[in-house]
Amino acid sequence: MGTWTDAFIAPPEPTLLRPEAFGGLVVELARERVVRTPWALVTGKLCVNASLNWGSVSGQARWDRPPVGTVLRTEEYPEDLRDDDPPPWGDSHEEARLLASGDAVLDVLPALRAAPYGDEDIAVVFDRMDFGNRAITEYFRFEDHRTMLVCFALARPQHRPLYANDCEEPGGPMHPVQTCVVHTFKHASEDGAVPPLASVLSRWFGPEPISGKTWG
Repeated sequence: MGTWTDAFIAPPEPTLLRPEAFGGLVVELARERVVRTPWALVTGKLCVNASLNWGSVSGQARWDRPPVGTVLRTEEYPEDLRDDDPPPWGDSHEEARLLASGDAVLDVLPALRAAPYGDEDIAVVFDRMDFGNRAITEYFRFEDHRTMLVCFALARPQHRPLYANDCEEPGGPMHPVQTCVVHTFKHASEDGAVPPLASVLSRWFGPEPISGKTWG
């Protein structure tokens, strides 16, 4: 049946790309047929370890299609159901505003220029990976429109596990990230980073980016 996995790719050191470089990365992902629009731009307090498809602000922007200006928050659980372990093992706490959305990828650029880049966490959320790209379909074994992808530009570094089951006890090696890309998937025929995604990101993150995954 498969297990949902969130995979990330980031530079070796926590790096916040210049705003114009981040915009270039976002546009290139669409032009190189790694992702499909529509896109959404959210700004505020984000958690890079929030499960993309399960309750994250990014997931709300992708699945609910709220109007621009909507404030999105992760779900608050009753006190007896809260998990105080650090994310991804415990609850994430996010609050962000949907600043812009659209179908044309070039419209991301003026939206980013209007965003509080570097002062707040930024995420550009893409609808899904592009299964019109044969290399994408071969990697994931078959077409699955639930494989959303998010580009993060965080105001301050956060840490992601390199390899972790979020249903187990917290622990293991972590990697600090500031600019990074996270995507979700359920089935894959290969291990390691998705080749066309890694190819694009190596031009922005350097030839030896760090990758990891969380599942559970």
